[in-house]
Amino acid sequence: MTNYPNFQYSRDRETFSAAKVKALESLLIEKGVITGKTVDTVLKYFETEMGPFNGAKLVARAWVDPEFKKRLVADCNAACKELDFPAGMSGAEGEHMRIVENTPKIHNVIVCTLCSCYPWPTLGLPPYWFKDPTFRARVVREPRVVLSEFGMKLDNSVEVRVWDSSAQIRWWVLPMRPAGTEGMSEKELAALLTPEAMMGVATVQVKPRT
Repeated sequence: MTNYPNFQYSRDRETFSAAKVKALESLLIEKGVITGKTVDTVLKYFETEMGPFNGAKLVARAWVDPEFKKRLVADCNAACKELDFPAGMSGAEGEHMRIVENTPKIHNVIVCTLCSCYPWPTLGLPPYWFKDPTFRARVVREPRVVLSEFGMKLDNSVEVRVWDSSAQIRWWVLPMRPAGTEGMSEKELAALLTPEAMMGVATVQVKPRT
């Protein structure tokens, strides 16, 4: 995940968090709840099987297949079953996922005001700033200001909609396809997607071809 100036954290926070996680892991191993390989196995799973690369594939397919896009917006979990994804796409924090489409007139951004509910199967693990109380409170009250701090300058004519994820529904965003990508393959399109774009705090950027 990209770091942003107003949502960065000191190294002390990382060190403190890592120490707490290590202490908890050691206690659970001592109590026989998990083994020494459990945490590594779970992390590897979300690095290789469940992550933003899945969301990127879904968005890329939606960009090239209007009928698939309709199905994705209507029923995200059902659309996931159409692609060759690993088992568990509708589990592991993705039991009920919904996707909202950005348009020239509507820009969507997701948040979880209660904690950090997030569609892990399609976006991976949430970044620190998504879990931060300041972000969660401010993006609801002043979404345009917060988006500008992420580098997004939206015209006043664009309506901003904030979607609050929960344990029941986990939202994510279908970004607009950028101009100049008409001849790209699905794989090339998927490579353009970032978690931030699918969270609504960034746009999809196209690098000039050399």
